[in-house]
Amino acid sequence: MDNTGKEKEAMQLMAEADKKVKASGSFLGGMFGGNHKVEDACEIYARAANMFKMAKNWSAAGNAFCQAARLHMQLQNKLDSATSFVDAGNAYKKADPQEAINCLNQAIDIYTDMGRFTIAAKHHITIAEIYESELVDIDKAIAHYEQAADYYKGEESNSSANKCLLKVGYYSAQLEQYQKAIEIYEQVAMSTMDNPLLKYNAKEYFFKASLCHFIVDELNAKLAIEKYEEMFPAFSDSRELKLLKKLLEAHEEQNSEAFTEAVKEFDSVSRLDQWLTTMLLRIKKTIQGDAGDLK
Repeated sequence: MDNTGKEKEAMQLMAEADKKVKASGSFLGGMFGGNHKVEDACEIYARAANMFKMAKNWSAAGNAFCQAARLHMQLQNKLDSATSFVDAGNAYKKADPQEAINCLNQAIDIYTDMGRFTIAAKHHITIAEIYESELVDIDKAIAHYEQAADYYKGEESNSSANKCLLKVGYYSAQLEQYQKAIEIYEQVAMSTMDNPLLKYNAKEYFFKASLCHFIVDELNAKLAIEKYEEMFPAFSDSRELKLLKKLLEAHEEQNSEAFTEAVKEFDSVSRLDQWLTTMLLRIKKTIQGDAGDLK
């Protein structure tokens, strides 16, 4: 069956489900198994939604799943309702990102009401990712990552919470909210440095916090670095710390060539990602007479 045939069949199923819903609301329908008709309609809407998915009509699939979700809610089947809203969100993601967010938010409301915070957090991350890549609204992405982190923390899922917080730190620094980024990187570094499996990552987070300090104030950066060395001795032997000390020296001397040379040397061993490059450029621009690149 081609896509047109599947879509036609899906539309017939939608009409059949609509009919059952109407019949359940009539006086006689209510007397003679109104709820059974609504349950049947739920099932038919879900079948229609899957047909629409096969035909790649994502908006129609999302709409059909939403109809099923609302009926499940009417029947007090909360878990089925939440699942259908998530299915609707996943379908809408491919056609209407804002509608996908609306559906996922409705699922989140049900899950939090039921005390299922871990699954609610997962859907907050999905919403954050839609804001990141589809709608490009970073402030809203941050808000959803923060909410997910809160829920994960409440459920003692600290490594999942940290992943969300690192996203918040990453974007906060890009948006020049350095104090917020510093607090997050310090918090995550401290929670990982005592974990034998994760402590290797702590130096990266202390490095990022140091760069944020550096952009704000050179003296602050020096004091912060001393504090981090004390807290986490392994940071003292890291290439990241050696780079920071060279950069501080170059900055004190207002020597942009020495600054660039130190960055190039580091980059030749550990490739700089876009975030680190952006932060280093922001520091370099505070050197007088600097051209504003790392070449």
